[in-house]
Amino acid sequence: MTTPTPITTSAPAPTAGLAPTADPTPSTLDTPAAAGRRVLTGDRPTGRLHLGHYFGTLQNRVCLQRMGAELFVVVADYQVITDRDLADRLAEHTEGLVLDYLATGIDPDRATIFAHSAVPALNQLMLPFLSLVSVAELGRNPTVKDEIAHSGRSVVSGLMFTYPVHQAADILFCKADLVPVGRDQLPHLDVARTVARRFNERYGAGIFPHPEALLSEAPLLPGTDGKKMSKSRGNAIALAADEDETARLIRGATTDADRRIGYDPVARPGVAGLLLLAALSQGRTPEQVAEEIGDGGAAKLKRVTTEAVNEHLRPIRARRAELAADRAHLREVLNVGAERANAVADATLAEVRRAMGSA
Repeated sequence: MTTPTPITTSAPAPTAGLAPTADPTPSTLDTPAAAGRRVLTGDRPTGRLHLGHYFGTLQNRVCLQRMGAELFVVVADYQVITDRDLADRLAEHTEGLVLDYLATGIDPDRATIFAHSAVPALNQLMLPFLSLVSVAELGRNPTVKDEIAHSGRSVVSGLMFTYPVHQAADILFCKADLVPVGRDQLPHLDVARTVARRFNERYGAGIFPHPEALLSEAPLLPGTDGKKMSKSRGNAIALAADEDETARLIRGATTDADRRIGYDPVARPGVAGLLLLAALSQGRTPEQVAEEIGDGGAAKLKRVTTEAVNEHLRPIRARRAELAADRAHLREVLNVGAERANAVADATLAEVRRAMGSA
């Protein structure tokens, strides 16, 4: 498999969103380059989205939308059972994802927000795509191996093993040419590119583009324990949390006894995590926040961080509460998104069948 050269995006300060930087290739992600691009992104509905999602991905999606890209946002409900036996509280978590998407600025009139399970033709692409990738290739996929190792399961399901091909179907059904991913997900995108190339070569049809990776250089946001913020680790601050819950979680964050506050992610991960969170919320650098706090110690650091986060999220939370009062609107967003996605998926599947001689 050929590893793609990713487009890299970064922000000059740890503020929200994508800022254009030169790619190692001639491409540059600025507004003209983003306009007209089709982007596939999404999340598994396994729990509440948190500030790591917000600063790492959600803001970037809104920026891409503002820059003129066409967004397809998948609520990957089928993929919930890749590493678990049951899709627990699926409807609740799906609704929560849609709330977070809309509250943070994704516009359903400009973006297609849909659930996996509502687009049958997307999943039908899995069969021909699986014929294009060998078992050995899937077994060598480092992301698959890592996910299996960390799943804690003694038996690996076929769905987990073929997860990259499922993601290839997500990407290629809408012919996305730009996919925001973390570096650990690049092997999955590599599979999608391989599937696209092999299908085009085998069936003599240039149906599928070779999607490019879009890497954000937004800093990795630590959780309240100084480690990577994660739903499963219990160290996350959810977007749906209210101001009191946010204050409580930050008060309980891991820090240290040194009263002089400084930004050192290696030696002082807990302190550094709070500084980064405050900086992202205020559009400043962690060093600037640390200088302001000075010798105020952990108590002042936590107070400043709490105020910064709650101030930044206040309009988003207000919008979320407003949206939550109209559940019918959330269902309508998914229904309209499913209608759009089905039209695209049906057309792509018809092209695939014609190319394979089965139509």
